[in-house]
Amino acid sequence: MASTPTYALITGASKGLGKAFALQLARMGKKLILVSLPNEGLEKLSETIRSEYGNEVVYFETNFLENKNIIEFASLINGKYNLDILINNAGIGGSCRFTDAGSEYLERIVQLNIYAPILLLHNLFPNLLKQKKAWVLNVASMACFSPIGFKTVYPASKKFIQHFSAGLREEFKETGVSISCVYPGPMGTNSVVKNRIKKYGFWARLILMTPEQVASRSIRLMFKNKRNIVPGAGNKFYWFLMTFFPPRIVLNVATNMVKKELISEKRQNP
Repeated sequence: MASTPTYALITGASKGLGKAFALQLARMGKKLILVSLPNEGLEKLSETIRSEYGNEVVYFETNFLENKNIIEFASLINGKYNLDILINNAGIGGSCRFTDAGSEYLERIVQLNIYAPILLLHNLFPNLLKQKKAWVLNVASMACFSPIGFKTVYPASKKFIQHFSAGLREEFKETGVSISCVYPGPMGTNSVVKNRIKKYGFWARLILMTPEQVASRSIRLMFKNKRNIVPGAGNKFYWFLMTFFPPRIVLNVATNMVKKELISEKRQNP
């Protein structure tokens, strides 16, 4: 009797790290379920994967800012597909003075970085538990290892993902579901982003990686049941420095870096 096919579901799959996850899993022969916002080129990406790798790919365009969309999407997936991989990648960041941030800006970060992955995983977990073996990869950030002024909410939201992942892993350690958390550092998703990151100086250039590098290492270590994934030697060294120096110094240095970037952007766009 033929086994029931299983799928890998990736959120925020249309570009950047999410796209890199999709392509990496496609090369491994996985059937894919891709989801992102509407009009972000997901249809074209799906066609490219089918053409180049011969994989089955289904895609959905929806907005996770609305909880009803998450619940409806999860219900649809549970009714039609068996999942053995979930990559919670969708999220949003940003830098600005806290008093300049509008309520919509703050709500988007909290919703997409915290509540959306909680709600999605809560609804899809029974599906994952049905499989003999399944993997969950939650995407945090190197930013979660220290508070950062002028970012404030973003690193706090990623710290939540770190603790959320660790708690789930312990709770379900006797099941077939493996839960990992990855902490990407700066990624050069395009030339503009690369140039902006390089302005941070030597340390930023040292830890700069491509989405493809992060995706490849993350998926390899996810399948090895790695609890915490810090991709790249540069990021590991940076993580060591962040834990070696007193938290107050790390906070001061990180905040000054972001502050300088904001000042530079303001001068360029008065």
